[in-house]
Amino acid sequence: MGNRNVNIIVISISSMLSKTLFSNCMRKAHIISIGNELLIGDTVNTNAAYIGQSLTHLGFTVEQISTIPDNYNLIKEKVKEFLTDADVTIVTGGLGPTHDDITKKAVAELFNSKLVQNEDVLEYVKKIFRDRGFTLSPSNIEQAAVPECCEVLFNKQGTAPGMWFEKEGHYLAVLPGVPYEMRYLMDKRVALKIRSLFPALSVRVTDYVKTAGIPESSLSDLIGNLDEYTGNGVGIAYLPNPGGVTLRLSADGDTVELAENKLLAIRRMVDKKAGDLIYAKNKDQSLAEVVGKILSAQNKTIAVAESCTGGMLANEITNVAGSSATMLGGVVAYSNSAKSDILGVDEKLIKKYGAVSEPVAISMAKQAAQKFGADIGVSTTGIAGPDGGTPEKPVGTVWMGFSFKDQSFALKTVFTNNRLVNKERTVMVVLETVRRRLLALETYPYELKPHFS
Repeated sequence: MGNRNVNIIVISISSMLSKTLFSNCMRKAHIISIGNELLIGDTVNTNAAYIGQSLTHLGFTVEQISTIPDNYNLIKEKVKEFLTDADVTIVTGGLGPTHDDITKKAVAELFNSKLVQNEDVLEYVKKIFRDRGFTLSPSNIEQAAVPECCEVLFNKQGTAPGMWFEKEGHYLAVLPGVPYEMRYLMDKRVALKIRSLFPALSVRVTDYVKTAGIPESSLSDLIGNLDEYTGNGVGIAYLPNPGGVTLRLSADGDTVELAENKLLAIRRMVDKKAGDLIYAKNKDQSLAEVVGKILSAQNKTIAVAESCTGGMLANEITNVAGSSATMLGGVVAYSNSAKSDILGVDEKLIKKYGAVSEPVAISMAKQAAQKFGADIGVSTTGIAGPDGGTPEKPVGTVWMGFSFKDQSFALKTVFTNNRLVNKERTVMVVLETVRRRLLALETYPYELKPHFS
């Protein structure tokens, strides 16, 4: 089921996405994300989540995350407000070379500081352009200018340096908005500064318990009342997604060891009640990775035949390093002719039962296993939507086929009207079914009933 590892998460999660109980006495931190593209949805704000995780790991309570446009006065106003209210404030965005990158100038004015050229940064920027064979422009040179009152956070991943400010015991880090540059500076520069300034902060230890094949409400009923296990810095949260539900178990303590000890009781309870619904205890471990490890341990191979998922299943499996040892191949047979001409599904089956049916799903899985010489064949065929449904086969209807050496069967479900969600859920049900079958577990995802051939 994967190895448990210690992770840290951001506290401020929408109540629509999680139910959580915990308390702490940590220092306060705020996050400001700057950029019009974040507000209009052109760019997903992954930076705030990463910074929130990092700050929580460092012992802070993240109380506010604010996203604001590239507006000079608003940047000054919001930074001033947060800086006086929080022990640490992290700002990202607006440090690039274009006309709308105004964060640096706004912060410099806020601190009543002039911009000065940093020769180390300038030389590094010049080297980057020389190495890439690009012409250095005046706007790129300007990136080496920083407020005179700041401490430069040298950025080895890009041309815009980070900046560190202090004012009356409050600290401000201004970082680039490019995610990999921000992460480098957060991990290699900001975290070191914070640890040296706040050495006695309490810590939060977090377990991630990943489940599949059970809805959030059913899992909550299974886990039961939590009053006995939560409080005194211990909390649990349900984090649902199209593929399953992740449980987040959190505990605060003066040391990692004390926080770990607080988690023991709730950890044992979840293990006992969720049991074989748990496929991983590692936030970053995917179901495809878990299935791949089981296949490898059992010296088995798999092949896929996809229709409604359009290659998403094969993509998920091959996203895992080392998948070439267990994944032999796949076919995206979207049209009926592709199912018959390429996969070898009997045309009579398609004409009699339709492409979205039990016999076709099982045949697709068998043909995939046979053509690639795999131990296991799996298939997907359905009506992803939002159109194309009928009263007999509404949008969201999906048949998934499975062919093992000793048995072939199909599962049917009806998901949603959302095309992408239907594809994602189908992939996860297929992978979870394979996991349970390989581990000889008796149940099927979402209590689905198998149709055996």
